[in-house]
Amino acid sequence: MFDANLSMLFTELPLLDRPAAARAAGFEAVEIWWPFTDAVPQTREVEAFENAVVDAGVQLVGINLFGGDLPAGDRGLASWPGREAEFRANAEVTTALASRLGCRTINALHGNFPTTAQTIENYRFAADVAAGAGIQIVVEPLSGAPDYPIKTARQGFDLIDAVGRGNVKLLADLYHLATNGDDLGSLTGHVDRIGHVQIADAPGRGEPGTGELDLFGHLAALRAHGYTGFVGAEYKPVTHSFSWRDNT
Repeated sequence: MFDANLSMLFTELPLLDRPAAARAAGFEAVEIWWPFTDAVPQTREVEAFENAVVDAGVQLVGINLFGGDLPAGDRGLASWPGREAEFRANAEVTTALASRLGCRTINALHGNFPTTAQTIENYRFAADVAAGAGIQIVVEPLSGAPDYPIKTARQGFDLIDAVGRGNVKLLADLYHLATNGDDLGSLTGHVDRIGHVQIADAPGRGEPGTGELDLFGHLAALRAHGYTGFVGAEYKPVTHSFSWRDNT
């Protein structure tokens, strides 16, 4: 089943209108990057977001931890020296929000700094908080961020092994992995370690069919090897049509 990423789709609308737009477009589930300006937002902001999701009748299936200033190039706080307290406070706030909405996946972006012992401890803290609510943490390899050290599935799995928590898995974004030259076919051997999948075509990061990736072939292979989770539509709309869903 596909879910709509509200940080990439329906961006012509105010954030709080996007859950309803996703539902009107036929999506029953949504995901989102961190939807607030601050790592610890005001209660009224959180309540407004929760109400928008509930009122739209969609299921939130994924949310990112606060990533810093994304337009400026920040890509997470987990490895950012000196921001440990902010990361941990955000992990607690996000877990509470996710739990109230029945969301079971939190994406903890690594950040543009080398992995250190403190990075590992930050991930362990987030994983332990999330585990108490039955939630998994996912690690996402990224493209287009030169200083971001997690670029391949193997690097993601190495980090997950270092963290050593059973509820930490890989977020397999097929666009990012393919752009970085990773072998998407090899993912089928690690389905039990994949917590979430996202798609966009490459090159261009548009919807399926606008690039050269055999996205539906790769998704079918993952399903055949046991992946049963959601697939996030996280792309830059080119045609503003969702007819690509008819191919599945």
